[in-house]
Amino acid sequence: MAADPSSPFAPRGTADDIESGLRFQPKFDGDGLIPAIVTDAASGEVLMFAWMNADALARTIETGIGHFWSRSRGKAWTKGEESGNLLRVAEVRVDCDQDVVWLKVTVEGRGVACHTGARSCFYRSVPLGAAPTPELPLKRA
Repeated sequence: MAADPSSPFAPRGTADDIESGLRFQPKFDGDGLIPAIVTDAASGEVLMFAWMNADALARTIETGIGHFWSRSRGKAWTKGEESGNLLRVAEVRVDCDQDVVWLKVTVEGRGVACHTGARSCFYRSVPLGAAPTPELPLKRA
């Protein structure tokens, strides 16, 4: 595959290069997106999951602030641009085959990552041990 001259990232190499090499070669899906898991840098708490396109990933790396791509709105967004709860990125990691990124962040402002006002977007749990039904109730975590 030919390299995209407009991309700031290295082209995908061999499996060994991707898994063991030291060049960042993110794999974007067919829609040009890569999943991003966001956790609190100090506690490790999972805060949110979002998508990034190449521009959002590049802007996040360059600015140290979390930028994402909204599939529902079809546009880029900066987490906290309206609320003041910006995600200050302490570290970006990539998984073994470079198709998921992990952002370790500090949340500025009121310290909440979810648009609902909750600290984390994962504030409910699904009960285990029984077959799911349409009436399966969630529990507040």
